[in-house]
Amino acid sequence: MKLLKTESEIAILEESGAILAHMLHALEQRTQQGVNLLDLDAFAQSFIKEHHAQPAFLGYQPEGARHPYPAALCTSLNETVVHGIPKNYTLKNGDVLKIDAGVIYEGMYTDAAITVTVGPTSPTTRKLIAATKQALADGIAMAKQGNTIGDIGWAIEQRTKKSSFHVLRGLTGHGVGYELHEDPVIFNFGKRSTGATLVPGMVIAIEPMLSVSSDDIIQNRDESYAAADGSMTAHFEHTIAITKRGTKVLTQLSSHHTH
Repeated sequence: MKLLKTESEIAILEESGAILAHMLHALEQRTQQGVNLLDLDAFAQSFIKEHHAQPAFLGYQPEGARHPYPAALCTSLNETVVHGIPKNYTLKNGDVLKIDAGVIYEGMYTDAAITVTVGPTSPTTRKLIAATKQALADGIAMAKQGNTIGDIGWAIEQRTKKSSFHVLRGLTGHGVGYELHEDPVIFNFGKRSTGATLVPGMVIAIEPMLSVSSDDIIQNRDESYAAADGSMTAHFEHTIAITKRGTKVLTQLSSHHTH
């Protein structure tokens, strides 16, 4: 399967990413005490539909999954870091919610995630969220033509160690664009100058997932993943494109408006 995207395909991915960025921004505003996770998912589904797009997660069934995914969002609370299914749960102060979503626009997929706190939270949790966000920025800074996948993982791992947190090692980023999950795998740790070289046309989702005190994950009954020791987690993700003119972050809010 051809994995390098053309300039016109990257232009469509920019539209897809803009819809996703605006939706996550709107969801962040809505994430507060007293809000039900099912209502956040319903909002996401209608937002995506209004923008003439489709939710990438809804109905998605990767290899090994027992059932197609039943929602547009992954909503993962506290020690759960990813793949939490929206359920009839009302957010309360102190909750830390990871919202992960994907959009299909004109056949092209983008994927992004944010971490949102509900009400006041502990200094450690605030530091963890800041470190995860910075790890994503550091990973993106290394994601340029001529560098390698190992360089991205190395940058994420360095930031995590500096902050005294832990990379959840069983979870990775991935290629994206024609499908939700494509090659290559993007690890959140690594050695400089190892792995595939980044070339124009590559579109990848970089997504550091960190915890306060565990490297290991456990799978919950609903197929979501949590820190093995029950410690707090955070997750941020952007879809980026490597181009001849530099790296484009396709899922960040910009002055670029969706129609």
